[in-house]
Amino acid sequence: MIEKIRIKDIALRAGVSVGTVDRVLHKRPNVSPKALEKVEKVLKEMNYQPNVYASALAYNKSYTFYLLIPDHGSETYWEEIEKGAYSAMEARRDFHINVKILYFKRFNEASYLEQAQKCLEAQPDGVIIVPSELDLTKKVTESFIAQHIPFVLLDSYMPDLKPLSFFGQDSLASGYFSAKMLMLLASNEKTIMLMKQTKNGRVTSKQQAHREVGFRHYMDEHFPKVNIVELNLPTEEDKGEYYKLLEDFFNKNQDVHHCITFNSKAHIVGEFLLHTNRRDVQIMGYDMVEKNIDCLKQGSISFLIAQHAYLQGYSCVDTLFKAIVLKAEVEPVNYMPIELISKENVNFYRRLQL
Repeated sequence: MIEKIRIKDIALRAGVSVGTVDRVLHKRPNVSPKALEKVEKVLKEMNYQPNVYASALAYNKSYTFYLLIPDHGSETYWEEIEKGAYSAMEARRDFHINVKILYFKRFNEASYLEQAQKCLEAQPDGVIIVPSELDLTKKVTESFIAQHIPFVLLDSYMPDLKPLSFFGQDSLASGYFSAKMLMLLASNEKTIMLMKQTKNGRVTSKQQAHREVGFRHYMDEHFPKVNIVELNLPTEEDKGEYYKLLEDFFNKNQDVHHCITFNSKAHIVGEFLLHTNRRDVQIMGYDMVEKNIDCLKQGSISFLIAQHAYLQGYSCVDTLFKAIVLKAEVEPVNYMPIELISKENVNFYRRLQL
């Protein structure tokens, strides 16, 4: 059993007062250089390890972290992010951690700046930011830096912004991997369908765009003759309109048997295939949302790539906790695993509870 080292023991050995030791341990001012040298020498000799958890609890301060993410519906990657963030808040309840969420509209500069300004005015202890365009995000993060508010980047890595930390997949590697896995099934195909969801003609995240770059890189290297046909399903439409677009697509492209999408909405195609009883077509997609899992089990989705959205949300909050509350060093770059989920192993894949 490791013997507990008391402040009284340190003070006695260093020949200083208990108050001096306390000021040194908590990095408070008004300690003479000579006394500081004595205490630090004793701490090293005694191999003193401070109980950072006990110290943080004793401080009895509350902390507020803001999460700035896109406005979204249910059954998405972002919903899992929220669940993870709130779970981390609950896990650190004893430390009075509070998580608040602000939503911005995708591709809307005014909305992004407005929500960022609300966050800045609230003067939080830390912020989790989903980046927009580099110049726009830089404008936002510079304001946080000026106010000494640490921030973590989520989803897209922009090292020039100097975040405290980053959590997300290596999108290029993920896209390359997805092509490699898809072509294990579709190596004899002449045409592959790429389903995109866009708003105002643009894909809804940089991560998806980078995955597509990785995907096309693999296809150009290994299957340059395969024709990749894009189908755009605008985010503003409903299921009925999606089904009309999909019916028209498959009637015109009857040689398509394999599809891929780089977002969490593979279930749109998967549910259509089940609804129309098309058993000769499958789609591959991302994220362990319930509708995707249902389609995977029923066979209309071939594979899902898991990117641990729940764990990302949890880890972002926990990283702010460790850095701000515990004053601990944190990893600057945290790439999430790229994991392939099929109907054979989905029941054994569990959301990681920390």
